[in-house]
Amino acid sequence: MKGDSESSPTDDFPERETVRRALRGDDAAFDEVVVLYGRRLYAIAYAVVQSRTEAEDVVQETFLKAFARRWMIRDPEKFPAWLYRTARNQALDALRKHRPQSLPHDDPAMQGAVDKGVGTPSAHLRALERKGAVHRLLNALPDHHRVAVTLRFMEGLGYGEIAAIMGLSRGALRGILARAMETLRKSAGTAFFIAHSENQ
Repeated sequence: MKGDSESSPTDDFPERETVRRALRGDDAAFDEVVVLYGRRLYAIAYAVVQSRTEAEDVVQETFLKAFARRWMIRDPEKFPAWLYRTARNQALDALRKHRPQSLPHDDPAMQGAVDKGVGTPSAHLRALERKGAVHRLLNALPDHHRVAVTLRFMEGLGYGEIAAIMGLSRGALRGILARAMETLRKSAGTAFFIAHSENQ
């Protein structure tokens, strides 16, 4: 018999038991999982496809795959990362169908980039989003950069979680964010993106 500690929620993964029940076939728990992760999956998908309709389709397809393959995922703690990667891959597939081109590769020279210069313009980006301007700014970024900026500054994900979603090292992620923010500063004006201290 398995110990109680395995099935008890942990501080860093409070939804562990809900995910466990969903993976074991509990349909009500799976409905909870959809609520728990739906918004974040949408953010990931929208960051890639830049279309509400397509992002919604990606989220639906992702949850359909998760439902069909949930028996294959034995460790609840691995499920969120699997879900995020699946959504991102689905979104990239959808993007390729509409815009066939090679995706940008990470610049090895940027993998050692320090965090200095990476601002946190979360409030500014949200304000722009309400005005519709953020769509134009983000759409000008390479796909990898757009996803990283959206997840970091608009969804508030930590570096570790984003790195896992995107399949990057933390150094590579910081480099991508530094380059993306520099591009945004040049596009929107340096004064607009005032760097704030990072607390995460």
